[in-house]
Amino acid sequence: MQTPNIPPLKFRPILKSVIWGGEKIRTFKGIETDQTKIGESWEVSGVPGNPSVVDNGPDAGKTLPELLEKYKGALVGNKVYERYGDTFPLLIKIIDAAGDLSLQVHPDDELAKKRHNSLGKTEMWYIVDRDPGAVICAGLTKDITPDEYEAKVNDNTLMDVVAHHESNPGDVFFLPAGRIHSIGAGNLLVEVQETSDVTYRIYDFGRVDAKTGKPRELHVEQARDAIDYTVYPNYKSEASQEVDGISRLVSCDHFSVYRIKVAGHRVLNPIVDSFSTLTCIDGELTVTDDRGNSVSLRRGESVLIPAMAKSFTLDGDGEVIDACC
Repeated sequence: MQTPNIPPLKFRPILKSVIWGGEKIRTFKGIETDQTKIGESWEVSGVPGNPSVVDNGPDAGKTLPELLEKYKGALVGNKVYERYGDTFPLLIKIIDAAGDLSLQVHPDDELAKKRHNSLGKTEMWYIVDRDPGAVICAGLTKDITPDEYEAKVNDNTLMDVVAHHESNPGDVFFLPAGRIHSIGAGNLLVEVQETSDVTYRIYDFGRVDAKTGKPRELHVEQARDAIDYTVYPNYKSEASQEVDGISRLVSCDHFSVYRIKVAGHRVLNPIVDSFSTLTCIDGELTVTDDRGNSVSLRRGESVLIPAMAKSFTLDGDGEVIDACC
């Protein structure tokens, strides 16, 4: 069978207007849209009901799940395809929080499979920019029991035991399934997560849904046995020492994420038998694979490098977040 020639793939962003969304994504991505309160741009998504649509090359107009069904391991890598089948394993987002996001937690793979027939949701955040005083909430500052958790939700004191962290550009937060977390107002970030849209909302600052006039639904009971109640000494992740412009931000069973700085010309050999997603957070680059297929990549855009690429080059001046399995 002839090996398919899959070029680096760009997708049409899926813009999500939400109660806490802002106006930074439009500027960051350099796009024109009448949409307001854009809180999320789903850059690379195989989530059912919200699939990314290819925007370049011979497969333009096809969805990411359709490409995965067509190309299988050539697209994502044989080991990845064996593990996830026709589910694209990662969801890549850009998030702009003009207001505080709800305090929430996600189930792990086992619990999510049992309750929702879904993957769990381990994720990470890379802070691109923030307003003065912006914070990230992640983890607990005090040991509490499941019963104490429910009592604190009911008397509005749960935030008293949630760890608050000042955020700065370049900060990394790794959020394994089970960790209580919230993005505070003023943060612009890149999120890499398992392909799952299962979220348990446990506190929402008393906000009211504009459409219904009622408080948004909470999932207090569902979250009870999904929460990791362990208090950890540190909730910020330390990136590895930068070597030749590359630093590893996170590595776990679900994904590995790197920051790559480019000044001129760089040749990269991707992780063996895995795709890579590149999200540009600064500058403008040209991405070229080992077969000569090229695409442009500027700030706020993302590209998927198929697993079949043995190498690829980045030309220009810029910085990307690289995620792979």
